[in-house]
Amino acid sequence: MKQERSAKRRERILDAAFSVFSRRGYRQAGVDEVGRQAETSKGGVYFHFPTKEALFLELLRTTADRLTAKVERSIAPYDDPIERADVALRTVLGVFAGHRTMARLFLIDAVGAGSEFQAELQRLHERFSGIITRQLDDAVEAGTIEPLDTEIAGMAWFGALNEVVMRWLMSGQEGRLEDAYPALRTILLRSVGISDERIAALADA
Repeated sequence: MKQERSAKRRERILDAAFSVFSRRGYRQAGVDEVGRQAETSKGGVYFHFPTKEALFLELLRTTADRLTAKVERSIAPYDDPIERADVALRTVLGVFAGHRTMARLFLIDAVGAGSEFQAELQRLHERFSGIITRQLDDAVEAGTIEPLDTEIAGMAWFGALNEVVMRWLMSGQEGRLEDAYPALRTILLRSVGISDERIAALADA
C-alpha cells in the first residue's frame, strides 16, 4: 500500500509538472507550484525528483514514451508499410496540433534548457525517425519502393515534420497545423518514389 501511494503521488507530480511547465515555460516554472497542484509539499516533490531539472527530464521521457506508444498503436492495424509510415507521421502531427503548449514546451523550451535536455530530445527524434525507418525497410523488402538508405530517409522525414511544427510554433499562427500535412505527405512520399496516384489514394483513405 505504501509503494502504491508513493507511485500514485509520483504520477500526480508528473501530471502537475506537465501543467505548470506548459503554462509557465521551463524557466519560470516553480517546484513549489508543482507541489501545490499535485497536493503535496515541495519536499514531497523533491523526494521523487531531487531537482527541477530531474523532474523536467522525467517529464520529457514519460511523454516521449506515451507518444511513441500512441504511434505504435495507430500503425498496428495497417499491413502496408507506406500506409503505416503515413499514419505514423499524421499521428505525431495530430498530437502536436492538439497540444500546442506541450509542443512548445518540448520543442522550444527544452532546446534552451541545456545540453542534457537537448540530448534527450535527440533520443526522442531518433525514436520517431526509427519508426519511419522500419516502415521504409519493410517497403523496400516488399518491393514497394526501390532500395535506398532508409536510416537517412527516416531522419529526413521526421526532420521535415519537426521543421513544419517548429515554424507553426514560432510564427504564433492560429491556423490548423494539420492543414500543412497534405503538401508534406506529397513531398516525402515522392522522395522515395511513390507515385502520385498512390499518394492520392492515401490522401483519400
